[in-house]
Amino acid sequence: MQFTGAHILSIDQFSQDDVEHLFQVADAMEPFARRALRTRVLDGAILSNLFFEPSTRTRVSFGCAFNLLGGHVRETTEIKASSISKGESLYDTARVISGYSDIIAMRHPVAGSVEEFARASRVPVINAGDGPAEHPSQALLDLYTIRKELRIDGPLEKLRIAMVGDLKHGRTVHSLGKLLCLYRNIHFTLVSPRELAMPAYIVDLLRSKGHTVSETDSMEAGLHNCDTVYLTRIQEERFVNQAEADLYRGRFRLNQAIYTQHCKPNTVIMHPLPRDSRAEANELDNDLNQHPSLAIFRQTDNGVLVRMALFALTLGVADQVARHVEEVPWYTAKRFRNPPPL
Repeated sequence: MQFTGAHILSIDQFSQDDVEHLFQVADAMEPFARRALRTRVLDGAILSNLFFEPSTRTRVSFGCAFNLLGGHVRETTEIKASSISKGESLYDTARVISGYSDIIAMRHPVAGSVEEFARASRVPVINAGDGPAEHPSQALLDLYTIRKELRIDGPLEKLRIAMVGDLKHGRTVHSLGKLLCLYRNIHFTLVSPRELAMPAYIVDLLRSKGHTVSETDSMEAGLHNCDTVYLTRIQEERFVNQAEADLYRGRFRLNQAIYTQHCKPNTVIMHPLPRDSRAEANELDNDLNQHPSLAIFRQTDNGVLVRMALFALTLGVADQVARHVEEVPWYTAKRFRNPPPL
């Protein structure tokens, strides 16, 4: 893939070499993400964050990543805060906002909407989630996390991963499944209620690439002998009504006792967040917060590195970052480099 000037809309755009290149750039971003150094390589550049659906981690980490490269961020949150609520088309919005921006990160509740927007944009657009369809930057940071947690140097092979929860509506597992198709001999265990199973086209894709796929509605059976457990919440915003979503909430819960009984001792625990911690759901229990294999917060930290790499590559400055390095003048970076215990 030619990164410079490209829209990042789907995992389908990436080859294995593209992923490896992106991860090398992400590794180089670590001192800036830790505030050990700072760079102004994107000084004067403007990111427009258009988030027409609720978001915390993705929206803030995109903004943080751009700021850490020296750029400026402008944000629009929720459709009602934009002229789309007045009937403006995505085409008109794209033509206008791209005139104010150097790059755009966009989230929208309708599948295919970000691609439609990108066709009218005059600057690169990164898909930050389009309805139940895809979330490419999340899949990239998830794979980056898996490799770091399992200490894999180079391409993945023979990974055993359990995906648990709402696999029908969960765009994170859709994109991660597609991304893992670039590698060999992956074993997928898909754990969900039958009504919320992974879409058939993705299951067919996984099998067509030579991977093994097992589907079950038993969490205990699904956790056995996995390297990574990737949990997702019930995507209540995708259901017709709250009552329908409530039928599935709390069906799959992971806590210390279940982990100890059914997982290997070092099985990595991942979740794209937010985890639903309400009593009726509690899909990932707080009693795992101190567990060394709980990677969910390292996962979010890795999101900044990967999104910094996406910006640097898409705007064609990945090889210029080191030319614009400065010392960090404040002391908090050194003081808090190792965060206090929870």
